[in-house]
Amino acid sequence: QVQLVESGGGLVPAGGSLTLSCAASGSTFSIISMGWYRQAPGKQRELVATIRLGGGITSYADSVKGRFTISRDNTKNTMYLQMNSLKPEDTAVYYCNANYVVPYQGDAIDWGQGTQVTVPS
Repeated sequence: QVQLVESGGGLVPAGGSLTLSCAASGSTFSIISMGWYRQAPGKQRELVATIRLGGGITSYADSVKGRFTISRDNTKNTMYLQMNSLKPEDTAVYYCNANYVVPYQGDAIDWGQGTQVTVPS
């Protein structure tokens, strides 16, 4: 299993910046990729960005391209989401997840508890 703890959420004015962190522990050596998702009130959870640990390949939702940057510090087992030029529509609970390999069972995914980001209109 992989345990994930998000931090860094808060209230930020439109146009501001915020950096989220996701600290991983447990079977971190088996992680293949990690990602950030968000869920706004009354909406489904949506993908924000992902990063593959081998090679560092990243991908982003169109709505955040050019504004958000996903990164990972392997020495700290921590993933980050740098969010710039925040908009009210970025308001949501942000979750991180980890896709990892379980020996003899295949892939598995664990989630963090989420951190609230609020950008007032």
